[in-house]
Amino acid sequence: MDSHELIHRTLTNLQTQEPLVDSPKPTRSVNVKTLKSPVQYLLRSQRFVCLLVGIVMAALFFNRFPISTPPPHHHLTLHDPVIFPFESSTLPTRRVLFEARSDDVDDQFSGRANGGRVPLGLKTKRLRVLVTGGAGFVGSHLVDRLMERGDSVIVVDNFFTGRKENVVHHLGNPRFELIRHDVVEPILLEVDQIYHLACPASPVHYKFNPTNVVGTLNMLGLAKRIGARFLLTSTSEVYGDPLQHPQVETYWGNVNPIGVRSCYDEGKRTAETLTMDYHRGAGIEVRIARIFNTYGPRMCIDDGRVVSNFVAQALRKEPLTVYGDGKQTRSFQYVSDLVEGLMRLMEGEHVGPFNLGNPSEFTMLELAKVVQEVIDPNAKIEFRPNTEDDPHKRKPDITKAQQLLDWEPVVSLRKGLPLMVTDFKHRIFGNPREDTGTEYSSFSA
Repeated sequence: MDSHELIHRTLTNLQTQEPLVDSPKPTRSVNVKTLKSPVQYLLRSQRFVCLLVGIVMAALFFNRFPISTPPPHHHLTLHDPVIFPFESSTLPTRRVLFEARSDDVDDQFSGRANGGRVPLGLKTKRLRVLVTGGAGFVGSHLVDRLMERGDSVIVVDNFFTGRKENVVHHLGNPRFELIRHDVVEPILLEVDQIYHLACPASPVHYKFNPTNVVGTLNMLGLAKRIGARFLLTSTSEVYGDPLQHPQVETYWGNVNPIGVRSCYDEGKRTAETLTMDYHRGAGIEVRIARIFNTYGPRMCIDDGRVVSNFVAQALRKEPLTVYGDGKQTRSFQYVSDLVEGLMRLMEGEHVGPFNLGNPSEFTMLELAKVVQEVIDPNAKIEFRPNTEDDPHKRKPDITKAQQLLDWEPVVSLRKGLPLMVTDFKHRIFGNPREDTGTEYSSFSA
């Protein structure tokens, strides 16, 4: 290779190179074949265009699929909870639930027009309520009232003294649930109110299976966890064989702590103590009711309580058994009066305790004569030795309930007893009768 050829090649290469300075860049034509991939071309040479395209695609995506969407307009079932955010400091800190009913549920169970979703505590008092012992005598009547009011009710009962027949008429209602469970074992539920009635109340049953303390402790624990209002159904037995007559709520009682009835008497006194300790120590909303003798449909037959004993014995043509001389006194309230008092106490602002009973006082002989008048004038009376620790007198002072709850009993013994007799006739002899729920509601306030 000579020098001339080398100089020629060098000049040719210099002519093909682009000018380094002071020369406008000519428009280059892209040879796609020389690129490894179109993606490289877009990322290297068209970065700004890619950025704009990405922004537009993101805007379109989030406009089409927003992060938070409004709730769809559809009917919820009765048990679908939806959180409703309230910012008002005057409302309770507990959760507030929505409940909406479909047209079919409204027509079948309530007869009310479908008004859509309504937050609890604003337009209605539709709550989710737990009733322990709700299949029992008093509990089943309380359930009737709560269901009639439109609440959703959960009944927990071990059926030791309760009966499924007492609540069977609610089983088809979606606002009603029945759970077979013993309150001596913990249970986890979400409710707004707890009516704690679960406890055997007659001597025949509570001597066999006393459950006051453990069941109450479990229910108080549940109320603490979920922030529910708790109502304890205590008893006039906390007064024991009283030295004060009539008994007021401030009277501390005269109880034998080791007697045959002490498992019930002291158990209820301990339950009241636990309730107040949870109220003071944990800030739980509590209510305490001291229930005096109550009668009505769905009472247990032959449970040892005087009214049910007399009625069952008179219907079977057996002598009415009076223990002792028959001069010991009791006061008897009809079950609808008691339920009204319990509901007013729960919805009120006072802790209690409150005496809930009928101040009309009867001796056992006077009660036996009323039963004779209503059922069988020829029924005989048979005297037997009195039971141990049987109180001689029992009469409530209900001044506190009258003033703070605006409550007092309205059903007299002679009006309420025939309704109980009708129910007992059906259960003893199988005679057809009208539904006691109708009879019960006729006295409801």
